[in-house]
Amino acid sequence: MKTFQEFILEAYDPEIQGRSQIRTQGQGGRIGAERKKTEPEKRRMKAVGGGKTAPAKDYKDRKDIGTQRQRSEREQQPTRERGSAKLSAREAQRKAAQERRAAKSGVKTKTASELLAKKAKKTVDPNYKPQKASGLTHRERLNKVKKGEKALRDLRLQATGKSKESELKHPITQKEVSRRKKKEQ
Repeated sequence: MKTFQEFILEAYDPEIQGRSQIRTQGQGGRIGAERKKTEPEKRRMKAVGGGKTAPAKDYKDRKDIGTQRQRSEREQQPTRERGSAKLSAREAQRKAAQERRAAKSGVKTKTASELLAKKAKKTVDPNYKPQKASGLTHRERLNKVKKGEKALRDLRLQATGKSKESELKHPITQKEVSRRKKKEQ
């Protein structure tokens, strides 16, 4: 018979603890091991500015850490009472007869193996290339857009021979669009 002291030493032995089913709560009341990604594993990138990107550092802990989720939240629950999907004897007979008639008339019905076969996986176009991240921050992107709008506005004013954007029928810059909306109200 083991003494209490021996039992405690054995229970807290790291080698035995690693094999046991019961795990101690992790940091922040977390159940199970922490599965936070390391720097090289992080895939989400963030624009740093000047056309450069870096791994995002704002990976936040989930709000539900430490709480057990109910089974009803994890699995889809039945919408009707149990057994209601089963056909009555008469309905099953009718369905079988319809299938026989369809088979006789030459309508192709699916065999069991066809019904159980896995659906073909949709393939992506081999020429598809995802859009490259610009690496520009939000402010840098807005500045670029504004520069483009101003250049377009100047070209339009030059072509029409007018001096102000307010004289044009359609506004170009976001500033003029918001000014006209405010005027309408």
